[in-house]
Order: sequence, then C-alpha cells, then structure tokens
Amino acid sequence: MLVNADLSLRAVVRTAEMPWTRSPLPGVERKMLDRDGGEVARATSLVRYAPGSFFDAHEHGGGEEFLVLEGVFSDEHGDYPAGTYVRNPPGSRHRPFSREGCTLLVKLRQIAPEDGAHVVIDTGKAEWTPYPGAEGLSMTMLHTHGRERVYMLRWGARVSYPMHRHAAGEEVFVLAGELRDNHGTYPAGTWIRNPVGSEHEPFSKEGALLFVKSGHLLAPVRYPQAA
Repeated sequence: MLVNADLSLRAVVRTAEMPWTRSPLPGVERKMLDRDGGEVARATSLVRYAPGSFFDAHEHGGGEEFLVLEGVFSDEHGDYPAGTYVRNPPGSRHRPFSREGCTLLVKLRQIAPEDGAHVVIDTGKAEWTPYPGAEGLSMTMLHTHGRERVYMLRWGARVSYPMHRHAAGEEVFVLAGELRDNHGTYPAGTWIRNPVGSEHEPFSKEGALLFVKSGHLLAPVRYPQAA
C-alpha cells in the first residue's frame, strides 16, 4: 500500500476531514498519513483505541515513536497519558492496550538501526526554551540522533518566521491553534511534510502548538519489507 509514499514530494493531510478505517484488530482504527508497505510498513498514522481494546504482542523491527494525543495508552511497561512522547527502539517488543481509550500519532520503521534509545517524556512537565534566533517561539527537545531532531514547538500569536529552506526536510503535526505559510493554512489536526530542499515562510495569527520531526528525510531509513 502506498499513501504519500514519495518522500520527495510535499504532502498536506487535514486529518479532521478523514474517516477512521478499521485495523486488523477489533476496536483499533486509524487514519493513514503516509505509508509504504502492507501491515508491516514505514508509516505515519493516527491510531484510535476504543476502551478495552488492545494489539497483540509484537516486535518493532524498525522501531516506533508516538505521541499520545488523547486518553491513556498502556503496555506492560506502564501507562502513558495525553502529552506523553514515547520512542521504542528497533527490536523492542510490547503488548499495547487502552483501558479507557486513546488517540495516538504514530510513526513506524523510521528509527535508525543504531539508535537504541528508549524515551518516555511527559511533555506537560518538560522545560521550554526559546527557539534559537526567533522571538515568540519556544521549544522542548524530545530526541536527537545524528541529523534527526524531534521536538515540540510553541508558536506565539502574530509571530512569523523568515523564509527558509529545509535542507534535510521536516514533518509537522499541528496539535493546537493554526499555522500558516505562503502555501496555505493548517488548522489543528493537519500533518505536513516539507521535503528536502523545500522553502516556506510560516506564521501564525492566533498561535499554535506543533510536533516537529526534522532532518530525517535527507537519507531516510529503509528497512526491508516483510515477506
């Protein structure tokens, strides 16, 4: 299955306009933002667990990272309430479930094989620092590895950022508020992929909260497809 699979192309998905589709397991639904492969795939998705639903125990051959958007996600290692960022490295294994239901932003098979960091961060308690060279922006770093940077970005009202080029690409998910640039307007729930070499001039009229992953598209991780 191919969904926005060409990483050299810009992609914008307004998830609020998409229907939920069933996964192979009862009570678990998803919205596919990008995907290259079958059930084992390089993928970015929104995933929704109904109360009491679960996934069978499985291994993440290419790792996974996710941000809990609503509710509480759980596995045998702990409970992760809304605002928690989790990174499970390649080769990790768990049995996920949700007692009360939850919604996640999930990225699969996009972690470098040598990146063995297991990360759990409650972003509600994280320290925010000024974004370098930009008044009105603040950030909290979630993970770095090589060129890759994963962080939350808080955008003040009526704040703009100069035209710039994404030399190694970036992906943005708008968590709250609204982001704009010279290409369009992106309300909460919008996922944006700005590919390698793309340029834009972002600003926000009302302010915004963003989840950002950058630097990973210049030489994207390629895991073999399952048979």
